[in-house]
Amino acid sequence: MSQKDDSVSISGSEVARHNTKDSCWLAVRGRVYDVTNFLDEHPGGARVILNCAGRDATDEYDAIHPAELIEETLPSSAFQGAVDPSTLSNRNLPKPAQQDPTKTSASAGPPPLSTLLNLRDFEQIAEKYLPANAWAYYTAGADDEYSKAEAELAYRKVLLRPRILRNVGNIDTSTKILGCDVSLPVYMSAVGIAKFAHPQGECTLAAVAGREGLAQLVATRSSMSLQSIMQARTGGDQQPIFFQLYMHKYQKISETTILKAVNSGIKGIWLTVDSPVTGKRERDERLKAEVDVGEQNKQLSGKSQPVQGIAKTLSSTVSPYLDWNTIAWIRSLTSLPLVIKGIQCVEDAVLAYQHNVDGIVLSNHGGRSQDTAQAPLLTLLEINKYAPIIMKTKKMQIFIDGGIRRGTDVIKALALGATAVGLGRPFLYSMSAGYGEAGTRRMIEILREEIEMNMALAGATKISELEMGMLNTARLERDLTTLARL
Repeated sequence: MSQKDDSVSISGSEVARHNTKDSCWLAVRGRVYDVTNFLDEHPGGARVILNCAGRDATDEYDAIHPAELIEETLPSSAFQGAVDPSTLSNRNLPKPAQQDPTKTSASAGPPPLSTLLNLRDFEQIAEKYLPANAWAYYTAGADDEYSKAEAELAYRKVLLRPRILRNVGNIDTSTKILGCDVSLPVYMSAVGIAKFAHPQGECTLAAVAGREGLAQLVATRSSMSLQSIMQARTGGDQQPIFFQLYMHKYQKISETTILKAVNSGIKGIWLTVDSPVTGKRERDERLKAEVDVGEQNKQLSGKSQPVQGIAKTLSSTVSPYLDWNTIAWIRSLTSLPLVIKGIQCVEDAVLAYQHNVDGIVLSNHGGRSQDTAQAPLLTLLEINKYAPIIMKTKKMQIFIDGGIRRGTDVIKALALGATAVGLGRPFLYSMSAGYGEAGTRRMIEILREEIEMNMALAGATKISELEMGMLNTARLERDLTTLARL
C-alpha cells in the first residue's frame, strides 16, 4: 500500500458509523482503513474483522500480525486517513497482553531465572502469566489430547544403558543441520503467534538463536515478518534460519511466499504435511479465544456461525490438496534443502527417502492434528526396525519433535538415529512473564547442561558416539506395529 496524506483527519464517531458488512472501517495505530472489500479475502474469515468494525483494532491486530502486513496487503485506496485513537471505541475485547484475572497473580512478579531449574518450571510460570487465550492456543492438543501426552510418555518407555570407564572429560554437543553448524542438536521449532508470549516474538528467538548457536524454524504465519526476523539475527548471515511452509490453497500465493523466503536468505524449506486440515483443539475453541460477534454473524450467512478457536482461524487458507508431486514443484522453484515435516509412519519415511528429500521431521504437530496418532519417537523406532537402510546411508537427515522436555529425551532420540530435535512450546514459555531473551537463554542453558551431563553419564563425548546399544527400547517396542507395508 502506498502512503497517503496522513493530514486527512477522521473523527472517531465517523469510524464508528462504518461497522457493518456493507461498510466496514477499522483503525490500526491511528490509521483508518476501509476493509469492506477485504472481508471475504481475510484468511481468518470475515467475522474476525467484523468484530473490530467501527473501532480501534490495534490490540487485536498487533497481537497476531506483523506490523507492516496491513500496508502490504490492502490497496492504497483502503486508507481513509488518520484518527485520534483516544476518540475511538475499543469495546468487547480485553487487550491481548492483559493478565487474565482468573489466574493466580504474583504481585511481586515472576521468580528470578536462577530459581528455575528445568523446562517444566518455565511452563508453570507461563500458565500463571500468559493471557488465557494465549495459554489455550499454545497448550491445546487435538480432541482428548492423547497424542500430546503420549509423545512425552514414549520417552519414559525408553531406558538408558550407560557405558562406564570411558574418558568423558570433554563433551562436544556440536553438529550440523542441513550443512549448517550448530552448537546443540536442538532447534527452535516453528511456532504460531509468538507475540502472545513476548512483544518481539520470533525476533527475540532469532536473537537468542544467534547468540547460542542454534537453528530456528520460522512459520509461514509467524507473528513477526520474515524480514524483521532475519534482521534480528545476531549470528551473521550464516545463522541458520529455515522456513516452515504451509502450502496455500492457491499455489501462486505459495510460489510468491517461497521466492520471497528464498530471497530473504533462509537456509532451507520445511514443507508441513501433517495438517491438511486443522485438528479439533477443544481447549482453544472452548475458551472462545475469538469472541462471538453475535448478531453480526447473521449478516454473513443469515444464521449463527460457530465460534472458531485461534488455530482454525489461522489455518483457513492451508491447502488440503498436497501430494508427492508437490515436492517436484517446490524443487522447480529453489535448490535449497527441502525437508518434509510431519512424517508419522515408516511407509511415508521410505517414500520421502525415495523422493530424495534432504530431511524429514517425525512429528504429529505437537499432538494438535489427529488425536491418537502415534508418538514421533515410536515412528523413529519403526524406521530403525523396518527401514534400516535410511539410517545406514545417512543421505536423508531425520529430525523429531514433540514431547521433549529433558536432556535425556534428546540423547535418546539421537541414539535412535535422529540428527536433531525440535522444541516449540518450551521456547514460547521461556519468553513469557517478561523474561524475554534472558528467559530463553536460561532455558537453553538448562537444556545444554542436561545434554552434556547425560552424554557423559551415558559414556559419549560427541553426538556420533550415541548409538542404539545405549538404549533399552523393549517397552516401546511393544507398541510397534506389525502391519508395516513396504
